[in-house]
Amino acid sequence: MTRSLALAPPIVVPAEKTAADVRLIALVIASAMFMEQLDGTVLATALPAMAANFGVSPLRMSVALTSYLLSLAVFIPASGRAADRFGARRVFCGAIAIFTLGSMLCGVSVNLPMLVASRILQGLGGAMMMPVGRLVLLRSVPRAQLVAAMSWTLVPGLIGPVVGPPLGGFLTDTLSWRWIFYINVPIGVLGMAMAWRYIDDVRETRHRKFDGLGMLLSGFALSCLMFGFELASRGATSLAGTCALVLAGLVSGTLYLRHAAHIPHPILDLRLMRVKSFALALWAGSFSRITTGALPFLLPMMMQLGFGMSPTRSGLITFASAAGAMLMKAAGVPLIRRFGFRDVLIYNGIVATLFLMSAALFRPGWPLWAIYAVLLAGGFFQSLQFTAYNTVAYANISARRMSSATSFYTTFQQLMLSAGICAAATVLSASSALRHHPVPTLADFSLTWIVLGLITFVAVPICVMLPRGVGDDMTGRPG
Repeated sequence: MTRSLALAPPIVVPAEKTAADVRLIALVIASAMFMEQLDGTVLATALPAMAANFGVSPLRMSVALTSYLLSLAVFIPASGRAADRFGARRVFCGAIAIFTLGSMLCGVSVNLPMLVASRILQGLGGAMMMPVGRLVLLRSVPRAQLVAAMSWTLVPGLIGPVVGPPLGGFLTDTLSWRWIFYINVPIGVLGMAMAWRYIDDVRETRHRKFDGLGMLLSGFALSCLMFGFELASRGATSLAGTCALVLAGLVSGTLYLRHAAHIPHPILDLRLMRVKSFALALWAGSFSRITTGALPFLLPMMMQLGFGMSPTRSGLITFASAAGAMLMKAAGVPLIRRFGFRDVLIYNGIVATLFLMSAALFRPGWPLWAIYAVLLAGGFFQSLQFTAYNTVAYANISARRMSSATSFYTTFQQLMLSAGICAAATVLSASSALRHHPVPTLADFSLTWIVLGLITFVAVPICVMLPRGVGDDMTGRPG
């Protein structure tokens, strides 16, 4: 990190901060991250109730999750450039405002298309909030205080997924699903006020030309491809319509590849894939995220449709996976230092996938403690897997390419989470149709878990190709 900061272009840096100032800045940024993390996990628990309200099949509600994730993937690459050009404080406050407005519109949505449009607006705000928040910390907090500042911002991000499922269930049962969006309004207003008051407007003084054409081509390609697969997963359009969307995405993607090959700073730099450790971590992580992306969509729906649970009760079970991820945070670095990135990714990946696939065995007769134990352990190993992926990807990335690599990796991370939801909806819908089930049954959910797990297992042989000792210098592991 020190090298990347030293080689970065000149920036406008504020005066030295006290420890209290650092904590305050970190907590302001953390409040935005908490709002975003809470929103996604709260929504997943309420999907069946929302489907009933809109008069649509629960399977069609997957688009409420994928539209947000797709919006993140399209707009994240532009976040750093926007902060450099217009100032981090202005962009950060604007992002919170857009996210809060999108939340309000979600809450008043009268049908599924309006909800999807509002979620896309939310995604635009979310795409700017998290990357720009990290950028603010890197540029406004002294290096000696950076680790402490980062630790303050991580806590709300970990609490959000734990609190979200039970809170979403409680609000849906006692008030209305609309309140899962309204709760973002006071948090957003407070966050904007504090950000404007306490965050400095740091920015670069030297700008690279913004790749507007690349943004247009890549965004159009990603949107067409993902919405084509999303519509196909729900049978919401004709085969011709789906093929037209996918074809338009492929053509736009090809045009982007030609464009990116001839400019020095493309919005998504595909030349990064020449770095072996980065490419392998990206591909393996993409397959691993199939199951991860599907989990918040699939698990609450299975508990409500298959087990007959209320939203509140299903939320109290769903949160166990996030709780397991929290437990991993203290153990992650020692485990990676002890065994190395390659071995952790291979063997832990197998264990994590097996635990997630074991959800196929869940039945109403299982004791609750057994379901909690499986989800808790699965969340632990899954979180360790992605901690390793998200670190080793940058093991051989030079400091000057770190910003581009972060945008590229984060974009594909969001895309694969969205692809996981599409894959789950496709398998669940196909299984229900073949078995002539108007509403998915436990057998349909079980098949879906197994298929997703088999896809995730593809990551294991990819991880085997990682060089031994890769990333050891990042953890202090002796060679």
